[in-house]
Amino acid sequence: MTPFRTALRLSALLLCALLVACGGPAGAGSGSGDAGVREAVAAWSRTPPARLAGLPLEGWAYEVGSVRLDGVRAHVRAELRYRLAGYDGAPAGSARAVELTREGAAWKVTSDGPAPGAPAQLWDQGEVAVVRGAASLVLGVAQSPATLAEVGREADRAVPAVSAAWPRAWARRVVVLVPGSLDAMAALLGKPAATYRGLGAVTTGSTGGGPAPADRIVINPEGYAQLGAAGKDVVLTHEATHVATRAATTAGTPQWLSEGFADWVAYRDGPLTPAEAAPTLARAVRAGGPPGALPADAAFAFGGDQEATARAYEGAWLACRLIADRWGAAALVRLYEQAGREPLPAALESVLGTDRQELTRAWQEALRHELG
Repeated sequence: MTPFRTALRLSALLLCALLVACGGPAGAGSGSGDAGVREAVAAWSRTPPARLAGLPLEGWAYEVGSVRLDGVRAHVRAELRYRLAGYDGAPAGSARAVELTREGAAWKVTSDGPAPGAPAQLWDQGEVAVVRGAASLVLGVAQSPATLAEVGREADRAVPAVSAAWPRAWARRVVVLVPGSLDAMAALLGKPAATYRGLGAVTTGSTGGGPAPADRIVINPEGYAQLGAAGKDVVLTHEATHVATRAATTAGTPQWLSEGFADWVAYRDGPLTPAEAAPTLARAVRAGGPPGALPADAAFAFGGDQEATARAYEGAWLACRLIADRWGAAALVRLYEQAGREPLPAALESVLGTDRQELTRAWQEALRHELG
């Protein structure tokens, strides 16, 4: 799911000093004014919070952007950069608001939290528990060890399933965040909780080429708990697929192809028939026939008509299933790659030798046959 959507490297803990715009050594913060504040932040930021002691951190650094002095108080806007060693191919970023107070001639950091309007980080919500799997790193707050271990097992099963379907280079590891509640999940993503109600998980991360971004699969603990074992497997495999295909996904990739491909990977080795896995669309097809067109990007938006969204996802999955069945799984992978590089009509012609109209007709016929 979009943001339903990692890379690797293992090294020792490496804590970087603050990148100070004014230069100079990072001392104990005994200076005055702007420079003294920056020195104090630099000295303080050499060590991550104790609640992160179990994380494989590297490159931890606060870069001060602005300083506002208010008597004995200082308000700093900074950008935190860090990597999870062995998992992040590019740094994760977080806009932070750091507060300091003057004690005599020295400045002392008194608080650190998300900058106004910026999403929270998991450690802002409490002590972070860590579970390391064969192909996963699960980070949780206010969750039982059993829950985090279960998520780790599901993620470890998902990664090889994704690699079998997406035979391209990717990290083959995932980072999964398990916050304590739906509201806590929404705080991590910077959107209202209603946006994610009923969802099992989403994936964060930017699309396009270049260094692999720091993707995170974020679990909705309330929605995830309602799923059976098969449903949890589908959710984690779907999200891990978004992680794997991130570098090939661009703004030009149609949502039906991105989401349909992720579901095709998640369902392809499962026992469910199309009618069982696409019940909402099946009811619509039986009542009035197949949709007139492949799902538009807007149909996948969160927080709207849940039945319409379900029909979009189910229709997208069956479109990708049709392509894999008729042209082959390798052709579906190539189409995904090409659709991120050139307009869809050109990708359909070059990879499948067809056009959108013919593909739509074939998809409609498949829906009548399998769901009608």
